[in-house]
Amino acid sequence: MTLRRLAGDTLVYGTSYILGKVLNYLLITIYLTRKFVGEEDQYGLYTDFYFYVAMLLVLLTLRMETTYFRFASDKAMRDTSFSQTSIMLLGTSLLWMLFVVFGQTEMANALDYPGLEKHVVVLGAIIALDVMVAVPFAALRLEGRPVRYALLRLLGILINIVAVLFFLEILPALARQGVNWADSWYHHDDRLYYVFLSNLLGSLVVFLIFIPKYLRIHWVWNGALVKQMLKYALPLVIVGLAGVINQSSYITFQKYILPDSLIENLSAGGIYAAATRIAILMSLFTTAFNYAAEPFFFQHAKAEGARQIYADVAKGFTIAGCVLIAMILLYIDVVELILGESYRSGLSIVPILLLGFLFLGLYYNVSVWYKVTDRTNFGALISGTGAIITIVLNIILIREFEVVGSAWAALACYTFMIVACYVIGQKYYPVPYDLMRIAIPIIGVFLIYWIGLQLRDFFGDALWKTLLVNTTLLIGYVVFLYKMERDLILSVLRRGK
Repeated sequence: MTLRRLAGDTLVYGTSYILGKVLNYLLITIYLTRKFVGEEDQYGLYTDFYFYVAMLLVLLTLRMETTYFRFASDKAMRDTSFSQTSIMLLGTSLLWMLFVVFGQTEMANALDYPGLEKHVVVLGAIIALDVMVAVPFAALRLEGRPVRYALLRLLGILINIVAVLFFLEILPALARQGVNWADSWYHHDDRLYYVFLSNLLGSLVVFLIFIPKYLRIHWVWNGALVKQMLKYALPLVIVGLAGVINQSSYITFQKYILPDSLIENLSAGGIYAAATRIAILMSLFTTAFNYAAEPFFFQHAKAEGARQIYADVAKGFTIAGCVLIAMILLYIDVVELILGESYRSGLSIVPILLLGFLFLGLYYNVSVWYKVTDRTNFGALISGTGAIITIVLNIILIREFEVVGSAWAALACYTFMIVACYVIGQKYYPVPYDLMRIAIPIIGVFLIYWIGLQLRDFFGDALWKTLLVNTTLLIGYVVFLYKMERDLILSVLRRGK
């Protein structure tokens, strides 16, 4: 019953997260890779900017959402924990906006984007708003209010999408028809700014909806509790920053290390970034799982048989993740249609990144030990070392293999992190992970992918033949996994465990 509950939570929270990301995915990947045809540098610039956004979100939230789970798991501390974490994030947001307003020119120049000050200000405001809703969203997860959580997440994304379509489709159409106000608003050579502005509108509406929660905050500063929270959270900030570096820094390295001009390097990075959107289908599953699993792990930390539960969760995650990888790789001829045609040349990195994201998901599973035992310093050490590996290997491998080097750097980083976390964790909080049963599905998925490639060479490139052969392989793989882990799978699908 415990595993079934986690599967249900993953479905509820994860579905809302995935649905929101899919809507955003349709906008950013399918729409923008077609809208920016011939402007791959703009897509690269978009990706580069959002790398810094992700870094700053981790830094400014101080990982208070995870800290809130840790301290608010005691219901008696829930209101106090919400108030203290929210006050801290309001303070970091206000200080950040002052810094942005008065330092916008210096920030744009530091990023090598002089003249894009208004882009910096808009993105700065997005960051501030998203920081301020981090704890309210975490509270909805802990309180078990998935419907409200899902609706608010989706609302922000829908507003973003509608605004993008207005700014990039309706507004220019009105301008072409001679509508004066539309003509004065719309600037064809700065379409990326409208994408950022649309994101700001979505974030603003969600923040306004959360204002009643802020009005109920107890404005009393509890210095002792804050000190405890920061002691727990600051190593997690390092974990978060390292995670962003590991997942999103490639465009920044490519911008500076690739041998061509800045615009050409951004174009190459944009094509790479678009290809990663295919692999991010796996990352979406991993993140959705983590959304459900993080509060689940804390709630069951003191339960009888908790360690066996964690081991079963890791095995179940691996099976589900490998089936998803198989579907992506075996149907890559169809999945690639997500991207605009000029962005499809980077698909060779997809298998590498899919394995990397699977290892990242396993890391989320295995890392439970340092969170529930308050040894977050180990998390900082492992993730920080992973970030160093990412940086060093990007510098070395991009020079040798160009953008493909970034994919190998990511895989090397995640491989190190999962191995290091497992080895150290078994010393401080041993969990009986069945390594063989975890390895077999991973080996199997890439084996059937390789077989599919060989059969493709044998039968020819006709799409219907490829899909027929690969569908047969997929069915065989799923049947094999079901027979191998029948009891575990049935325990998730039906009540009674």
